[in-house]
Amino acid sequence: MNETNEHQPMHHVPGARHTFDVKMKDGATIHVRQHGIPGAPRIVLSHGNGLAIDGYFPFWGPLRERYEVIVFDFRNHGHNPLHTAQGHTWGNFVNDMDAVWHAINRELGAKPAAGLFHSLSGVTAAMHALKYGRRFDALVLFDPPVYPREGHPIQYMQQSDKDSLASRAARRPERYKDPMELAKQFGRRFKSWVPQAYELMARATLRHDRASGDWILACPREYEAQVFSSAANPDLWPQMAHCPVPVKLVCGDPTLEEVMAPSLIGRAMAEELGLPYEAIAGTSHFLQIERPAECIRAVESFLAPLGLAAPVTL
Repeated sequence: MNETNEHQPMHHVPGARHTFDVKMKDGATIHVRQHGIPGAPRIVLSHGNGLAIDGYFPFWGPLRERYEVIVFDFRNHGHNPLHTAQGHTWGNFVNDMDAVWHAINRELGAKPAAGLFHSLSGVTAAMHALKYGRRFDALVLFDPPVYPREGHPIQYMQQSDKDSLASRAARRPERYKDPMELAKQFGRRFKSWVPQAYELMARATLRHDRASGDWILACPREYEAQVFSSAANPDLWPQMAHCPVPVKLVCGDPTLEEVMAPSLIGRAMAEELGLPYEAIAGTSHFLQIERPAECIRAVESFLAPLGLAAPVTL
């Protein structure tokens, strides 16, 4: 949450145990927060395009009881100050992730860590591993919209989907009188989120403008649209077969009548490349805030054999 409203919010993210800022080479700043148990297994999380990691608290909040949970927003999202549109690029996202990884180890001590990344951050994490090698010790990628390889029949659907998302993002309302206005919009559009997620995501994705008293999008709509428009690298799909880090794809239900392209991409890519894969029944692209307990189980079933899962307390 960027700033509390004058009224106490019904749903909020508790304060972090420790926070620190990471400065990128071009001047962008990323604010990193540590929650949970410092001596426990480490997991690092981030979010999808136009969103913010505090909105995923129904998923990562329960993990604080058994893990050291490190969360951060991508540049120009959530808690981070606004930087230039020119710097809001996939290449910078990848380099930012590496800078954040190094900063976590400097600030909190080096130890094994799993990365749990959704959508935008999931694609970035795959690109990061292929560029920089094994930084994280495992990756769980939630419904990553990897652009399909040339010739794959899903490519047309993904191209249409991302163009539609870019168009909708460019038309989003930019300001609200209160975060609950946006929460209600989320509630009308996304029927399957857990109830507290609507307010959490609204507050996570807005910042208070003291001059006007309004709440404005933390990530400007043109920045969000730019990311959707530029997500068209067909080479990443085949390169995922050579990822130097153990990877599991955890995706939305590909059998839903209104399925979005990323859930179909996850299934097709896993089948073609032999990647570990699990679909969470009845979920959409926002599976972590629709069925958080099932998503946690899917994560830990992958991390446990790798020695990266925390013991389950009874």
